[in-house]
Amino acid sequence: MILQCFAALQCSIVPHHPTVRLVHPKIISPTPSSSTITRRGALSAALISTTFTLILTLTPPSKSAIAEFSELPNSGGVKALELRLGDGEVPAAGDQVAVHYYGRLAAKQGWRFDSTYDHKDENGEPIPFVFVIGSGKVISGIETAVKSMKVGGVRRVVIPPSQGYQNTSQEPVPPNFFDRQRLFTTIFNPTRLANGEGSTLGTLVFDIELVSLRRK
Repeated sequence: MILQCFAALQCSIVPHHPTVRLVHPKIISPTPSSSTITRRGALSAALISTTFTLILTLTPPSKSAIAEFSELPNSGGVKALELRLGDGEVPAAGDQVAVHYYGRLAAKQGWRFDSTYDHKDENGEPIPFVFVIGSGKVISGIETAVKSMKVGGVRRVVIPPSQGYQNTSQEPVPPNFFDRQRLFTTIFNPTRLANGEGSTLGTLVFDIELVSLRRK
């Protein structure tokens, strides 16, 4: 059911502009159907009603988004939606890759906990996230998604808890203390885990753009 809330996309083509701008999620509040709906049930309904607005600018226009999620092979359940097909190289083990991303937490109604576009250099330019394929430092779901992309591609991935954060040291880590604390206290909440909610608490949604790679 989680996939349904991320599959609704509104795409508009803006000519003569080579970048992709990913807009914050728009949350649509649910309408309770009866007095028996619990607070958690209401939050789940809100999650299913969540829609993300994506403004894509593509060059050339023929490389349009393919609006269908599919499970990546040997990914442990990671599902991907191709938003823009790249035309560059595909990373291999040992390559250093640079990506831009928006990271969202499904259990918090698509709350955006981090974005590379918020990480700026001294000139105000966004700083991409850099890591080495096969290093084991990033969460498995991101590495799986990136290593089958082409440079220039943009992909939305839904990452199940088993392929997401297994501990608080895995990257990418939100630099903001309060965002980091909220993220990890939600994913690793002992009470909710004991209640059997582990299959949903750590579900992540990342919009990833593969900016560049460097062969080792």
